[in-house]
Amino acid sequence: MTDNIPPVNQDYSSAGQLSPEQIQALAEQGFQAVLNVRSPAEPDSLADEADHAAAAGLGYAQAPVSPTVPDGEALTAALAALDALPKPVLVHCRGGGRATAVALAAIATQEQLSRDAFLEQAAAHGLGPEQPQIQQFLRDYYGAPVPDQQEVG
Repeated sequence: MTDNIPPVNQDYSSAGQLSPEQIQALAEQGFQAVLNVRSPAEPDSLADEADHAAAAGLGYAQAPVSPTVPDGEALTAALAALDALPKPVLVHCRGGGRATAVALAAIATQEQLSRDAFLEQAAAHGLGPEQPQIQQFLRDYYGAPVPDQQEVG
């Protein structure tokens, strides 16, 4: 899996749940940090992930973001954690979608992307406006309602 980690941009890549071996491989590939946006209570979470990251020489933060419910405070905390980590960062969740949404929100903030440019980038990464973190970011950053599917792209 670590050989095919899709970059979101030069600073951020996203993936699903990592194994201890994959965490070690991240360090070997030049990543500087890992942001875990999963809750420790989620099934199949790696309980000692922070220890594995430290052993690999990686920075680490955990900022849980719900996979199903838009939550402005959680997204804000994840963006702050991401900003504080050394780059490049691998952001991960269970399957990769949540992680990609968090990375895209960070990029949109840093690059001051327009709402349409943000939605185009999200679509290019396979995420639509129905994704909870995309919904939350649209409301928080753009003050915009969630668009219908046909508006995207």
